[in-house]
Amino acid sequence: MQLNTQTTDDVLIIHVDEPRIDASVAIQFKDTVRGLIADGPKQVLLDLARVDFLDSSGLGAVVAVMKHLGKDRQLILSGLTPNVAKVFRLTRMDRVFRIHDSVDDALGAPGAAA
Repeated sequence: MQLNTQTTDDVLIIHVDEPRIDASVAIQFKDTVRGLIADGPKQVLLDLARVDFLDSSGLGAVVAVMKHLGKDRQLILSGLTPNVAKVFRLTRMDRVFRIHDSVDDALGAPGAAA
C-alpha cells in the first residue's frame, strides 16, 4: 500500500498512490492509515486523486478511518475521480464527508486548518 504523507497548517495530508482500494487491500489500507493518524493533527486530508476504483470494502475502510478519528478530529476527502465520486454519491456518503476537488481547494476552504 503506497501512501505518502505531509503536514501543512496543522492538517495531515495522506496521498493514496494506488489505483484501487478494494477487498484485496482494504484491511491493509485501514491499518496503515490508522497508524499514520495516531496522535496526529485534528484534521486529516485523504487525497484520493490517484484512486480510480473503490468498492464497498474500500468505502468501509474509509468510514472505519473516520470513526477511528473520533468526534474531536475530522477526515476530509479530496480529488475523487469520477468512479470514486459515484460510489460516494450512490451510498450517500457524500453527505457524511467533507469532499473537495483538490488538496489545494481543501486547504483553502474555511475552517481547513482550524
